[in-house]
Amino acid sequence: MQELLKEMHAWMDAYMKSFHTDDEEVMQGIRIKEIHTGYVTTHAIALAKHLHLSAHDVALAEIMGLFHDVGRFRQYSLYKTFNDAESEDHADLGLKVLSELDFMKKLAPEDEELVRFAISRHNKKEIGPVADRRHLVFAQIIRDADKLDIYRVLSPFLTPDGAEKAPKFIASDASQLVSPDFIEDFKAGRQADYRKLRTHGDRKLVRLLWVYDIYFNWTLREIVKRGYIERIIRYLPDQPGMEEGVARLRTYVEKRCKEEDSAGI
Repeated sequence: MQELLKEMHAWMDAYMKSFHTDDEEVMQGIRIKEIHTGYVTTHAIALAKHLHLSAHDVALAEIMGLFHDVGRFRQYSLYKTFNDAESEDHADLGLKVLSELDFMKKLAPEDEELVRFAISRHNKKEIGPVADRRHLVFAQIIRDADKLDIYRVLSPFLTPDGAEKAPKFIASDASQLVSPDFIEDFKAGRQADYRKLRTHGDRKLVRLLWVYDIYFNWTLREIVKRGYIERIIRYLPDQPGMEEGVARLRTYVEKRCKEEDSAGI
């Protein structure tokens, strides 16, 4: 497996570099995704080890992290956007790229299927139906690892003037106000409908609501340790219902961070 991992890392490194260009605006997006790929891979490995998975399963988590966003590079090349709604679902596009790679067939069939399943579900609102506990856990690992680093990526752009600093593929309407539907979701502690996202304030609140979609307490503790939650809360607008949502969130986070994890596989 270690030789195969080396081959996969070498291919991915060359593949990402193949999208380099003299266009600085394009390169800004490519660099973000290159760095993101490295961090998510590292987080997936750390989380798998935290869950006491076997060396084989840690390697599978590494592969999932490495390739989870492989579709992003072709997406940006074809459509000049990272917005799935305006182009193509980047996880589905990534599966097409993986289907073209001969070394994926060096994995055992059940391992290849597991990798493809986890990648296909990493960006969906919900994981959806799963074949077994093993499929569920690996989908949860890559989703957590991905969100943990997206907090890092977006953190500089979630300040009051963040919309002006953000690249066009991140920025939204610069209004700091949060839409009423999003505040109701925040008060209830549930995920928001991304299709309704309009303002910079909406974008900040959506990132907070991700907390309720974190599966492992290890991930939540890492998010807290890095200060991502409090940084967003600090810049929320003063609107009715916001304090209620913040109080609910802090209580939830405090409880979860005291709990232990178990993969159960």
